[in-house]
Amino acid sequence: MRHGTTSVVQDLDVGQEAARRRSFAVISHPDAGKSTLTEALALHAHAITEAGHINGKSGRRHTVSDWMEMEQARGISITSASLQFSYRDTVINLLDTPGHADFSEDTYRVLSAVDAAVMLIDAAKGLEAQTMKLFAVCKHRGIPLITIINKWDRPGLDALALMDEITEKTGLEPTPLTWPVGVAGDFRGVVDRSSGNYVRFTPTSGGAHVAPEDVLPPAAAAAQEGAAWDTAVEESELLGASGQDYDPESFLAGISTPVLFASAVRNFGVHALLDVLVDVAPSPGPRPAVGGEPRAVDDPFSAFVFKMQAGMDTSHRDRLAFIRVCSGMFERGMVVTHGRTGRPFATKYAQQAFGRERTVIDTAYPGDVVGLVNGADLRVGDTLYLDKKVEYPPLPTFAPEHFAVVRAKDAGKYKQFRRGVAQLEAEGVVQVLRSDLRGDQAPVLAAVGPMQFEVAEHRMATEFNSPVYLDRLGYTIALRTTREWAKVIGAERGVEVLAREDGELLALFPDPWRVSSVRTHHPNAVLEKPTAA
Repeated sequence: MRHGTTSVVQDLDVGQEAARRRSFAVISHPDAGKSTLTEALALHAHAITEAGHINGKSGRRHTVSDWMEMEQARGISITSASLQFSYRDTVINLLDTPGHADFSEDTYRVLSAVDAAVMLIDAAKGLEAQTMKLFAVCKHRGIPLITIINKWDRPGLDALALMDEITEKTGLEPTPLTWPVGVAGDFRGVVDRSSGNYVRFTPTSGGAHVAPEDVLPPAAAAAQEGAAWDTAVEESELLGASGQDYDPESFLAGISTPVLFASAVRNFGVHALLDVLVDVAPSPGPRPAVGGEPRAVDDPFSAFVFKMQAGMDTSHRDRLAFIRVCSGMFERGMVVTHGRTGRPFATKYAQQAFGRERTVIDTAYPGDVVGLVNGADLRVGDTLYLDKKVEYPPLPTFAPEHFAVVRAKDAGKYKQFRRGVAQLEAEGVVQVLRSDLRGDQAPVLAAVGPMQFEVAEHRMATEFNSPVYLDRLGYTIALRTTREWAKVIGAERGVEVLAREDGELLALFPDPWRVSSVRTHHPNAVLEKPTAA
């Protein structure tokens, strides 16, 4: 129990500030519009003055969250981004996620740091494979989902058919909060199902500014839109008769998902999402800890590292350790305990990132994301805390399926080479595997998807001034083994055993048939899926 007036006041402040926070991630299949939606939300909250999309791709500006050169060149998100802004006296922490399946491991880490997620669905394509994988992660973690049917301004599927698809593929009950007036490709506005009013959208030039919205009563809407309004109202009533009305308890329990219709590129329906986040998304709550009671938001400060990122500031070769505050108040300069080492850790240099832009942050509360500069001793999954010890569950490392030997092109830059490889390993851009046979000059990079190699190769050349050769290996499967079995398994034809930075030994196989053969010859051998790093 805490004593003293100051502690009581601080506890009240922490609880009140936590209640004002909404921390969420946007998940979807590549090219469904995540970065566009991220920017549209910031635009509507007046965090930026103009969105990055203007007429045509030739004149398209880069989204604020896609700061990496490769992201801007390819038009996809490769890194995760953290944006914070205020709306209706609520602090919004928006974590954009990588838009390619090859970076799903980074997305999983981001999902560990949020309290809700927005599932973005392309109106023309419905629920795609990558979306379903990320949905499974959200379901496993108990993260409530808000669904956005995006790109309704383009030709697409029938709205009722999309509701059926959500039910069939996810098991969630869709409970639309808005319903489109006009079929996909003819987006006029939406029925606000709670009030029955018509929210009419007016396009702006290239969607660069907030789209004006007019609210009309049902009679005026019917007079203006005619058959399109009548159809929308009939379908909305059909949803109500089927029990598909919003229910807060089933939403928070992961049984239903509120649905909105939008066009992020035109800024249609974005304002409604901000309101829904404020009104129905959960604020930070007690955080489950390893082997103990959940850490309450008003307990002493605690946080965990969910991402490491270097190269964001071209003027300085620093790196940021992104932490999610779980309890208590963060104050810049405070000295906390580093859970993994038990050593003190000073937080002198703390920043908040808005895309590539940074500002110094003095205080933060549960739900907020803080970037700690040059935390060389920090790793993804580490816990930081004050007073009462706490350890948060480790963040899992995905089993790699692609492998390549990396070597420096210039032997004279070996120092830069080693530093660069170590940095990419610490960030989790790739896993780095080593063995005495290969030596430090030729470690093996292990990745979930091949695009991770492209990012590693690009950053080695541009950030660490050490261009590299990548020689792809024919392995496709990595299984954990023990030191006792390493020599036996490593002696098998076509198999290699390498060590990960955390000491885990991984046996690499070219295909499932080789795994089966080794298991046949050594039925007692330890060959398991890799555990969390």
